[in-house]
Amino acid sequence: MGMGALALGSVLGESAGAQSGGNPLNPFAARSPHHNSKIKHVIHLFMNGGPSHVDTFDPKPLLAKYHGKELPTENLPTERKTGAAYQSPFTFAKHGQSGIEVSDIFPNVAKCADDLCVIRSMHADVPNHEPSLMLMNCGDARLVRPSLGSWVTYGLGTENQNLPGFIVMCPGGYPIQESQNWQSAFLPGSFQGTYVDTKHSEIDKLIQNISNKQMSLSQQRRQLDLLKEMNRLHMERRERDAKLEARVQSFELAYRMQLEATDAFDIMKEPESVRERYGSSVQSRQILIARRLIERGVRMVQLWHGAGQPWDNHDDIEVNHRELAGQCDQAIAALITDLKERGLFDETLIIWGGEFGRTPTVELPTAGSNAGKINGRDHNHYGFTTWLAGGGVKKGYIHGATDEFGFQAVHNPVHVHDLHATILHLLGFNHEEFTYHYAGRDFRLTDVHGNVVRDILA
Repeated sequence: MGMGALALGSVLGESAGAQSGGNPLNPFAARSPHHNSKIKHVIHLFMNGGPSHVDTFDPKPLLAKYHGKELPTENLPTERKTGAAYQSPFTFAKHGQSGIEVSDIFPNVAKCADDLCVIRSMHADVPNHEPSLMLMNCGDARLVRPSLGSWVTYGLGTENQNLPGFIVMCPGGYPIQESQNWQSAFLPGSFQGTYVDTKHSEIDKLIQNISNKQMSLSQQRRQLDLLKEMNRLHMERRERDAKLEARVQSFELAYRMQLEATDAFDIMKEPESVRERYGSSVQSRQILIARRLIERGVRMVQLWHGAGQPWDNHDDIEVNHRELAGQCDQAIAALITDLKERGLFDETLIIWGGEFGRTPTVELPTAGSNAGKINGRDHNHYGFTTWLAGGGVKKGYIHGATDEFGFQAVHNPVHVHDLHATILHLLGFNHEEFTYHYAGRDFRLTDVHGNVVRDILA
């Protein structure tokens, strides 16, 4: 629906401009935020399912001492029952001049440690996927609210009128909560995310109906020119009706999108050396596409790891986390390096993380999928890690901390609302003033909460 919504947004915008007697309005025209910001684009690497912070970017040596034993503190209540401490099966080491510790499952990202701003004190509200996904993506765990990407494109527009301003990629289908994660809710429908299934590599399968099998581009151009002339005569007899004029513009927009999208999503147009740098996995392909999209002016790209909740490792965490990290590690590091080489790093904000973290204690086996296994972790919303990179944030910096076992954020805690307030600030918005009037109320992404985390600002 996103591609159609983009066309519809143009229709509504053109119509509004004609009716007002001024220049045609475009909902995606690039706009200025509240204050100056050099950040123009956002790439959100969403590890849906909940990656374990104590196995990735928040080492806890005491877990080895207490491995197989009860913690000296009481276990916090999570979705399922947990038992003894469970040490990380992975090895941590310090990297770069900053000395940020990174797990060995991210060897390539570790080389970029001096570019990362690691927030180790994130926390959310509940230990369940659905409300935590909604909170992270839309700022509210229960009610229908616009997504972060919708707010960003609503506020900033986009730099390329031939592509959607907000594109969502997820290979193999939808994540939990499906398209609600990138909904526009009560914002105009043109600001919702455009979903692309990146399990496909062929352009015609990647974006359905992107090409016309019956006629060439030149033939389509002649057809549109004829249609435009017929519509012009039709409108002149109807006092240039705004809706008819807008309809003509929608045909033109669809034609432009056909040309631009075909080029943007075709990674075979990249040199072989660049493709090799990113790797050959599905994650590699979609992360490279993300770079190509922001290079062409797309405002926000959200990359989901896969359908469902791949990082939700209640069991076999050693095998599963290593495999999942291996699918994206090379490409994430390549993205950072590539953006820096192209002069795009300082104008792009990269966000990595999931909807919550995982417990430092082992999940007790149940009659479910992990029956008989004692080698996984339950959901943990009390404390987890998100990292940022790019323009506007400190490099090689660690903010906040969880307790000595990694169960709860205890030092400089950062709620999801605070993260959203900070992201909007980095994009040039005062989150308290960035509102949309609906149903008698001024709504905002952070609702009535949120504080900018100024310690992480460069």
